[in-house]
Amino acid sequence: MLDVIKSSPIEKISLAGASLFLKRDDLLHPDFSGNKARKFYYYLTHDFPSVHTLISWGSIQSNAMYSLSVLAKLKGWEFRYYVHHIPDYLKQHPHGNYFYALENGMRVIVGEVPSLGESKGILSIPEGGAIEESSEGIALLAKEILQWKATLSLKKCAIFLPSGTGTTALFLQRYLLDDCVYTTPCVGDEAYLKKQFTQLEAQQTLHPTILTPPKKYHFGKLYEEHYRLWLDAKKETGVTFDLLYDPLGLRVMLDAYEDFSLPLVYIHQGGLKGNESMLPRYERKYPTLF
Repeated sequence: MLDVIKSSPIEKISLAGASLFLKRDDLLHPDFSGNKARKFYYYLTHDFPSVHTLISWGSIQSNAMYSLSVLAKLKGWEFRYYVHHIPDYLKQHPHGNYFYALENGMRVIVGEVPSLGESKGILSIPEGGAIEESSEGIALLAKEILQWKATLSLKKCAIFLPSGTGTTALFLQRYLLDDCVYTTPCVGDEAYLKKQFTQLEAQQTLHPTILTPPKKYHFGKLYEEHYRLWLDAKKETGVTFDLLYDPLGLRVMLDAYEDFSLPLVYIHQGGLKGNESMLPRYERKYPTLF
């Protein structure tokens, strides 16, 4: 079984004039890093003797897709992954998470996810891991932050991370009641994120604080300012960030930096294999930046 139980370090960094701490969840494991390691921890560490097939769905270059392909391979399960579309270029030139997941035996199905009903032997994990089972691994993340706070005698912190479904941010706030968890929507808008929170936790006082991006960004679309920030962050900190979630997360966090009165911790989103598909896209769209 993969060792994803070890803690990730927290480092002090400076970025664009801001002083903060960085939770290096990118260092957990190459196959299970960032919030995917936390969300899928439950499935990695529990036995499912009756399961023979894992089903999930989402985008064709999803970090979760790749991690689930590793999970299925480790467990000896068939892995079926449903998508709406596979670009012709990707079919002809597999790369990134898609390529690695195929190598792990993933079976891609273009179409709607079937109604499973009471299907025996099939484990279904929804897109983004927005389920209660994800809380087990995120509780460990919270425990690591609490232990780190104790070593520095910190009573309260501000924790920031970008969100897809908001699952990690929500469960973090559940376990870090003395701290303030902030997040920003990357996939949908604020209303979408609030709806996702409510599906997992009806009590709104336990929800993280949402910070709205300065303008509308479309998920997966390429933005020059995101790439420039990603480059600057890499040069200034020596850390490679994710190109899908981290640029927007860092942008919103930096914009709000002066409003944070508590020590600030940013949680790295991991998923660096996804950069292998994002970087060529940026190079094709913004060749003068390379």
